[in-house]
Amino acid sequence: MENTLANTASLMDEESWALRLYVAGQTPKSVTALANLKKYCEQYLKGRYSIEVIDLLKNPQLAEGDQILAIPTLVRKVPEPIRKIIGDLSNEERVLVGLDIRPLGGKPQL
Repeated sequence: MENTLANTASLMDEESWALRLYVAGQTPKSVTALANLKKYCEQYLKGRYSIEVIDLLKNPQLAEGDQILAIPTLVRKVPEPIRKIIGDLSNEERVLVGLDIRPLGGKPQL
């Protein structure tokens, strides 16, 4: 049983994350959201993530697929379930909890 739990934890540590950030141009909130997202990913998901930035000023039709109602919005596509966070992502604890990111070393260093 312990081996199974250890293997499951190891798999969770190795899973990849597909994140999609919806923005509307280079607004201050959009720029801040992307910078914060990159910082958190490098700190907690290093080498295990991909970020797709979708500018709704260029591709407004893409908002419908993920039901985007406000921007900036971060969508965690993988791992499932899909999760969304709206805003500039400046509250690190809220982002980590919202995305269900568990730091490899245990508790987040806030």
